[in-house]
Amino acid sequence: MRTRHLAVVMCSAALVLAGCGGEKIGESPSTGAAGGGNCGTVNIAVNPWVGYEANAYVIGTVAKQELGCTVVYKDLKEEVAWQGMGSGEVDAVVENWGHPDLKEKYIEQQKTAVEGGSTGVKGVIGWYVPPWMAQQYPDITDWNNLNKYAEMFRTSESGDKGQLLDGDPSYVTNDEALVKNLNLNFKVVTGGSEAALIQSFRQAEAQRTPLLAYFYEPQWLFNELKLVKVNLPPYTEGCDADPAKVACDYPPYDLDKIISAKFAEANGPGYQLIKNFQWTAEDQNAVATMIAQDKLPAEEAAQKWVDANKEKWQAWLPKTS
Repeated sequence: MRTRHLAVVMCSAALVLAGCGGEKIGESPSTGAAGGGNCGTVNIAVNPWVGYEANAYVIGTVAKQELGCTVVYKDLKEEVAWQGMGSGEVDAVVENWGHPDLKEKYIEQQKTAVEGGSTGVKGVIGWYVPPWMAQQYPDITDWNNLNKYAEMFRTSESGDKGQLLDGDPSYVTNDEALVKNLNLNFKVVTGGSEAALIQSFRQAEAQRTPLLAYFYEPQWLFNELKLVKVNLPPYTEGCDADPAKVACDYPPYDLDKIISAKFAEANGPGYQLIKNFQWTAEDQNAVATMIAQDKLPAEEAAQKWVDANKEKWQAWLPKTS
């Protein structure tokens, strides 16, 4: 969601190789009822968080059933997905969190991608504590007070500093710079996947143990746990322009879609569907909850939402003359 601005060298040409993402292992392209029809193949990148997965599989389900598209889902990190647009291996990224650097590189300079409009969902990134901590230590939600509580957050990984738990190493984060520039007595510790962050919050709430961690909204977990965001210095335009000097909160995100320039130029039914796609955070969280909490396969969760929300997805279909 939010990948660090790292150069992706090893995966540039062969995106379908296992270590670089590619199609899910053992999964064949899914073909719609019309056997592809005039839609052809739609290659949808799937970035590593469940909210994105909800977007991708709902779009794919509608594309197959209503437009007869052949849909291929490709599990890819963010910049690798953007790279794939130039080769035709990726047609769309269906939840992009800002990335002005990638837009400059792939849209403005290389011209292999175009903007595809908003998903309708607003994104938030920040530091969060479990509900019990905000109740017992109400001033902890002001960053100015974090050093007062730093000792409470010490772990074996953070040593004599408080721990700030980060997520997937590919997620974009300003946390190292924030800790340094705000003079916080904390150490950033990488925790791993989205699932690992969620488990950490659940455990911290159940056992009433301290936790300060990077997290984001929309996220289905908020239906279960009302995590509380720590107020960092307010974001202002340009305050994050120099990554090394960031001392402000993360910006608000209007989550959008990025589409292959070739795919957009062809203006087929699949492109029009993706461009028209918009829904709400509540819609996304409903599907994400079925995938992550109810353990339904993504295809089944998407199908349940599609079956129950015909009036919503009908508005995404290409307009016939």
